[in-house]
Amino acid sequence: MSGGFFDSVANLIEQARKHVGRAVDLTMCVTYFEIGRMIVEEEQGGEARAKYGRRLLFDLSAFLKARFGKGFSETTLKYSRQFYKTYMPSIRQRMPAELGIRKGQTLFDELGIQKGQTLFDESFPFTLSWSHYLVLMRIKNEDERRFYGIEAANEQWTLEQLKRQYDSSLYERLALSRDKGEVMRLAREGLAIEKPRDILKNPLVLEFYRLEEMPTYSETDLESAIISNLQRFLLELGKGFLFEARQKRFTFDEKHFTLDLVTYNRLLKCYVIIDFKKGELKHQDLAQMLMYVHYFDRYIKTKDENPTVGILLCGKKDDAIVELTLPEGENIYASEYSLYLPDKSLLQSKLAEWIEEFEINNGTRDTSGRSGDE
Repeated sequence: MSGGFFDSVANLIEQARKHVGRAVDLTMCVTYFEIGRMIVEEEQGGEARAKYGRRLLFDLSAFLKARFGKGFSETTLKYSRQFYKTYMPSIRQRMPAELGIRKGQTLFDELGIQKGQTLFDESFPFTLSWSHYLVLMRIKNEDERRFYGIEAANEQWTLEQLKRQYDSSLYERLALSRDKGEVMRLAREGLAIEKPRDILKNPLVLEFYRLEEMPTYSETDLESAIISNLQRFLLELGKGFLFEARQKRFTFDEKHFTLDLVTYNRLLKCYVIIDFKKGELKHQDLAQMLMYVHYFDRYIKTKDENPTVGILLCGKKDDAIVELTLPEGENIYASEYSLYLPDKSLLQSKLAEWIEEFEINNGTRDTSGRSGDE
């Protein structure tokens, strides 16, 4: 028997299992959404039902568990209600104009799920598992919640990856690394990689290396920790990164040089070379990276590829020194790294101040406290 034939059958079964798992996830989301809608409508059914509503979840849970077994606790019903309230506005926007949740109809009816017509269509309102939505619903800021939902779907984050990206304040770090006019685009479209600066985060969070448990460590320790956690490091770097080499050695004018890490970004279509600096970044480090980038541009990249990007990961940087040292327009960036998860509330406060300043400067916010439309 051909091994290729066996592999083909095995691949078919794996695809079928993924398809079934996907169908179960999406059907579960629609089910909980509909339960939430029915609970909300029952609770809003007038004063006569208001008092009854206080026991509604308790009694409904008891009834459903008696009929279907586990899986319908009061907590689950509360989440279903929250799920409906959270995502109903966006569903109205995403569904085709000819569809709508009419009286007496369910989302199952409107999407034609019972006929198997639109389960995987682009119009389907849910793209993640119920477990993912349980995490997303905890995010109060609508823009931030939308961003994580888009990225989790586009990048196919596991539940663990979604939690890690949220705990590491990915949204705030990306927003604070960008021009103020681009912040809202993150919420509308997710992270779009169009230019070298789009790959930057500040700080880069390396908490999973556990180097903070060591009293001292060297740049070699940092590099070794990154290589042993390469998959996580590439995820933290962002979209489109491919590993090429570590300790890349090259010779120029009979002098030998070594680059800590060489990656390639398939979205930017360019090399991204990375050097690690344990302490404060010095102007000599920037000059050295400038030389590395020029070498790659002249001797490594092809004519079809875009200019090389250089990134210096450092314990501390002075933006004034960076700006003064580097020629204008160079694709070289310095980013601090952190060995522990950042203070999310501090980053959120900083981002809120940043957005407020931008809105005031652009005349979209009334400093008297009234909106511009009043």
